[in-house]
Amino acid sequence: MSIPILPADAAHPTAGKPLRSLQDYMRAGVLHLQSLPPLSLYIHLPWCLKKCPYCDFNSHELRTPSSEGVAPEARYIDALMADLEAALPLIWGRTVHSIFIGGGTPSLFSPQSIDRLLSDVRARLRLEADCEITMEANPGTFEKNRFRAYRAAGVTRLSIGVQSFDDRFLTALGRVHDRAQALAAVEEAAQSFDTFNLDIMYALPGQSLLDLERDLHTALSFAPPHLSVYHLTIEPNTYFAKFPPVVPDDDSAYAMLDRITELTGAADMRRYEISAYARTHHACRHNTNYWQFGDYLGIGAGAHSKLSFAHRVVRQSRLRDPERYMEGALAGQAVAQDDDVRRADLPFEYMLNALRLRDGFSITDYLERTGTPLSTIDAGLKKAESKGLITRTGMHVQPTERGFDFLSDLQSIFLAA
Repeated sequence: MSIPILPADAAHPTAGKPLRSLQDYMRAGVLHLQSLPPLSLYIHLPWCLKKCPYCDFNSHELRTPSSEGVAPEARYIDALMADLEAALPLIWGRTVHSIFIGGGTPSLFSPQSIDRLLSDVRARLRLEADCEITMEANPGTFEKNRFRAYRAAGVTRLSIGVQSFDDRFLTALGRVHDRAQALAAVEEAAQSFDTFNLDIMYALPGQSLLDLERDLHTALSFAPPHLSVYHLTIEPNTYFAKFPPVVPDDDSAYAMLDRITELTGAADMRRYEISAYARTHHACRHNTNYWQFGDYLGIGAGAHSKLSFAHRVVRQSRLRDPERYMEGALAGQAVAQDDDVRRADLPFEYMLNALRLRDGFSITDYLERTGTPLSTIDAGLKKAESKGLITRTGMHVQPTERGFDFLSDLQSIFLAA
């Protein structure tokens, strides 16, 4: 059973629906999960200074007359806390292992607001003593000592959306910062945080292999504990989808990826996920929980959740428009969609995530987190093994180098399994 969904353009500002009753989530069903996976919290802060032409995230430019270019921070945090309180019965007794504040551009919010946000979360949830708390930040919102203030507010890990250190490519990507701002932001992050991440993009319009190498050398000169390196993808419903830029061909992009792996390896960074490179003990715990099919509660405009119960796995999404979300959350109606994941879809959903990890997964984790038997993926495993895309050692499955190179082909095997 799922909650009815009103049209996205419904006139009433509180078009969301309250959560189902707790009894509905707990009723008997086709799954039998013996234990619940780790739980993370995702908090979405949806505003940006400018919408990037490649971005398909739920982000909104700060340009409404009522806000005068300033996010309604206090009201939005009030809405987040109302949203969280409404969801608390679904996660009673569970400990949160990681928090990720994403966007949008969360660093548009003042350090004082982030301090209030995290204090309010701590007052409502039980956090692990070493809970990883990541916040995304952009150099275009960077001010001297701002990152230090976020650290003092309780953020333990910063993720900086650099994308490139070359002004030519920053302009092509529509970024609001330049090379000098990027360098200053990374330098302060390195001084303020024990662990931080740099987002870098490649296969950019007009980019050569030498250009990519310069960007990587600059990034690695700061000895970052973690790098997330993404191929520029033209997503539907973006400016680039309507006006596609000329980007490097597939062979050039593969050569860039090979060079990224070489340079990061030489810098003692391991490619532990398809797009993530980290030094020892600096892998992102929050993202790893996603890839290991852990649970996460998402609050904020357009945020998604995946929550497990004894007899079902549930996916939720919140209202996307920030104003409608705030009105809905404050009225106890932040949820736009709330559905059980079909049993038949769980194998593919698990494999879609777990196969992104270089170390793969254990069969035991698969059984525990999907509540389905090995027979649901066994044919797919045999097919993938015969194609040289995975190896199986006892109860462990791991992508081969070939499987990692052709990840989409590997994942698609389980769509039809």
